[in-house]
Amino acid sequence: MKKLFYIDYPQEHVEGQAHTYRCAYCKVITTTINGRLEGHLPTCEYRIKMEQTGYEARGKVQPGVTVADDFD
Repeated sequence: MKKLFYIDYPQEHVEGQAHTYRCAYCKVITTTINGRLEGHLPTCEYRIKMEQTGYEARGKVQPGVTVADDFD
């Protein structure tokens, strides 16, 4: 199964950043995740739970690639 976007994971505010949030489990910034299951770390509790439920990651995220929103 696949969802169009995976945005139902718990998020937390990144301290010291005005508009930056991250996954509460794997601590990856939401703009890096970009609504994709594969945006979470392979060890992320949310990603593992979704994959065990039958959802699939669509590809791989390149480590070190940043988005302009990652910097305030």
